[in-house]
Amino acid sequence: MDEKETTAICDFPSKKGAHNSCKPSERDQAGSWEQYFNAIPDPVLVVRPDGIIIEINNATLLAARKTRDEIVGQGICKVVHGGRWSHIKCPLEEFLKTCQPKIEETRLPGLFGEYSFTISPVKELDGTIDKIMLIARELTGDEIQKVDSIRTAKLVGIGELAAGVAHEVNNPITGIINFAQILLDNYKLDSTGINIVEKIIKEGDRIASITRNLLSFAREESGEQEPVNPVDIIKESLTLVQHQLQKDGIKLLTDFPPNKSFIIADFRNLQQVILNLISNSRYALNARYPSFDPKKIIEIYCGEVQKDGLPFYRIVVKDYGTGLPQSILDRLFEPFFSTKPPGEGTGLGLSISYGIIKDHGGTLRVNSILEKFTEMIIELPAGAGK
Repeated sequence: MDEKETTAICDFPSKKGAHNSCKPSERDQAGSWEQYFNAIPDPVLVVRPDGIIIEINNATLLAARKTRDEIVGQGICKVVHGGRWSHIKCPLEEFLKTCQPKIEETRLPGLFGEYSFTISPVKELDGTIDKIMLIARELTGDEIQKVDSIRTAKLVGIGELAAGVAHEVNNPITGIINFAQILLDNYKLDSTGINIVEKIIKEGDRIASITRNLLSFAREESGEQEPVNPVDIIKESLTLVQHQLQKDGIKLLTDFPPNKSFIIADFRNLQQVILNLISNSRYALNARYPSFDPKKIIEIYCGEVQKDGLPFYRIVVKDYGTGLPQSILDRLFEPFFSTKPPGEGTGLGLSISYGIIKDHGGTLRVNSILEKFTEMIIELPAGAGK
């Protein structure tokens, strides 16, 4: 922390005696504030509007498991979210620039838990704001479940919107493709005209493919469900990608239960989900390790678990690739939201996977820390008859 910043936060003095420039009575007051500040049991951080941390209390050190020098002077996203990618903005950092009060609930791997953040701008005597106080309170189990329910309801709403948009687009785009085909089949066109019409058909087909994917996300098209063994789905999926994984130098580790379990599911739809998750893991591993590396590993394990006293079947696909910034996890299953750079993904794969799992009465969630790992967790109702 430089001298200018130290003077600006006399109410939150540093450990290096920043309050020595104050008058004697002010030094006593500052000392009291330091004691009060450090007595707060919840993590408290004082940041600038640009997200740089300028003061913390002792509870932050305990929650982050870091030293003061490892936190003060760092960006808020790096400390509480574990960092971000250059092509994706951190919502927390962007909101701080508005200097508005807010309560935000988020998962903070940098503070090892799920917290509710109270964001409070601190006004100077002249009305300007150059400091913002963030107080983090760890969420209870019931509060975490409530947050998850809100997120799920939001995604369901997005699915309904996606289905409506797909229906509205599907009919006119089908007409455009058909009329373009008529022009191609029944009219004499020069090479330029043929090229233009073929491009219309090609782009029309691409739009039609997107609308089909949106309908898949909304799960208006579902296949026949019957008792299936999830391990059979995983093994058949692996036979389709095993050669590609070996070519990329990716090691596959599996852990399957010895006893068979059955769920009611559409075999092909669940296979589509597994293949998509493996594809994402492969992309993340190749992005982090372009050449051979012993850490290029995908783990797949599964088995029955209990949730609220009911049997569920859990499938986990985990990789040690790039990981994901915490700031984007809430949006990961939204249609057209992609973690890949522009031009490298449509943002529909996880949306469709989420819709398929939801259609099966299950959940699909993500647990990830940037530059460490990503695990996708599928949980489906278990206990179906054989």
